[in-house]
Amino acid sequence: MTTTPLRPTGPETPLFDEHGALDERALEKLGYEQRLMTLSEASVDHHFDAFTDIDWDDPALAVRDDDPRWRLPEADVLGGTDWYRSLPEAEQIRIGLYRQACVAKVGLQFEQLLISGIMNFTFALPNGSPEFRYSTHEATEECHHTQMFQQLVNRTGADVDGGTRFFRATAMLLPLVARKYPAIFFWGVLAGEEPIDHAQKAVLRAGENTHPLLRRIMQIHVAEEARHIGFAHQYLEHTSAKLGRGERFVMSLLVPVLMRWLCNEIVVPSKKAQRDMGIPADVMKQVYWRQPASRKFLRDLFADVRMLAESTGIMNPLARRIWRLLGIDGRASRFRSEPASAAA
Repeated sequence: MTTTPLRPTGPETPLFDEHGALDERALEKLGYEQRLMTLSEASVDHHFDAFTDIDWDDPALAVRDDDPRWRLPEADVLGGTDWYRSLPEAEQIRIGLYRQACVAKVGLQFEQLLISGIMNFTFALPNGSPEFRYSTHEATEECHHTQMFQQLVNRTGADVDGGTRFFRATAMLLPLVARKYPAIFFWGVLAGEEPIDHAQKAVLRAGENTHPLLRRIMQIHVAEEARHIGFAHQYLEHTSAKLGRGERFVMSLLVPVLMRWLCNEIVVPSKKAQRDMGIPADVMKQVYWRQPASRKFLRDLFADVRMLAESTGIMNPLARRIWRLLGIDGRASRFRSEPASAAA
């Protein structure tokens, strides 16, 4: 199987880390328009295609329902529970395969929202806008992600719905705000992208025996998602100074609610998924989010976002209380993608 290497080569290499993702600390040394041009050039020089960079017909990537590599890793909050670890191997595989299909389905639904929002956002941009080119690169990459995720779902054979009924009924409202209130839209982008990026990095860093198809999908997604998250951070930092005091206050109250809502949609199984996987109600209550380890996992998901909230001036005393009430408070990262270290 021939695949695109995850680490790019050439004069821009120092801006990339070992996963092929941009080094945010190196990127910060550039000016805003230079950063966006660097992100755009990276999308041209180092991008992936869902049907070129994954050999779906390779027997080594075949999806079988008796393959133990589909068991959930301990880095997954459900996979690390005593309940899951006590199940027979066949049941662990069944649940693991279904669970990964669920995450892929809600992930592609979120990517579809993002693509719609980007199109609304760019529609109103003036000629010469530095954001236009990178945004359309991102939309292209997200299209490949939706193809990649749907292909995985199809291969598993799991009949998953993705997000909850409420999410599927209301989430299309988010792209509509992208033209008039782009800051709200890009905070929403981070609310969906940061949790799945954090979870996938945790699995990849753990080095557990993950199925090679899933591992390849996560490698591609993490590499490109780093640019997407980086752009949202850059845009929000650049435009925050233009917000009025009232706008900044409203944003400070809205952002933590967006974070918790979209995080739950991506990370917490829906009612249908709970029934299909056979997760007991008491296990659901403990895992999402009563156990100390799972509460820390939840806080750790948003360390980078808390850093951004601080730097953009929307982390005021009332906002801090909301972050705390929602269980997503903690120490902010010192730099993006710093290893998890939220305060207990």
